[in-house]
Amino acid sequence: MKRRDLMRHLTEHGCLFFREGGRHSVFVNKSNSKVSTVPRHNEINDFLVRKICRDLEIPLPV
Repeated sequence: MKRRDLMRHLTEHGCLFFREGGRHSVFVNKSNSKVSTVPRHNEINDFLVRKICRDLEIPLPV
């Protein structure tokens, strides 16, 4: 999955961009205080996309 598509999916489901790290962007889901990091790669592996969505407790992208 493309990084920009994942970031769009996260923001559509209520996750907010928190900060930039050294090699990752940090997103937080304010409704349940969950935090996850998104690597700064153009392509993100589907297994990692599933883990990020599970960590933030949002539905998986279709």
